[in-house]
Amino acid sequence: MSNIQTSEDMNSLDQQTIHQQEVDQQEIKDILRTYMLSAIMMPDLGDDTDLFESGVVNSLFAIQLMTFVEKRFAVEMESDDLDIENFRSLNATAAFVARKHQQNGR
Repeated sequence: MSNIQTSEDMNSLDQQTIHQQEVDQQEIKDILRTYMLSAIMMPDLGDDTDLFESGVVNSLFAIQLMTFVEKRFAVEMESDDLDIENFRSLNATAAFVARKHQQNGR
């Protein structure tokens, strides 16, 4: 049995990694959706709904959301992360969490 990985083995590993990232991002989004729906009255929350433009979200919720993200996903917020674009929608927030995890090697 050889310890040398073939290009086919590497391709398979790459596909598993890609699939795992997709699953992780979907799981992140599901957790965020559950949290958001428990905190705001917006039953028709779409993945790209602008939370701030909709009028149901204010700066207090933004702080609560950032705190939830920090605690639930073990993400450390830095001053550059405090950009409203990172939290504007469900997709934006999920992408932000995934990006932070990738930066931290998770």
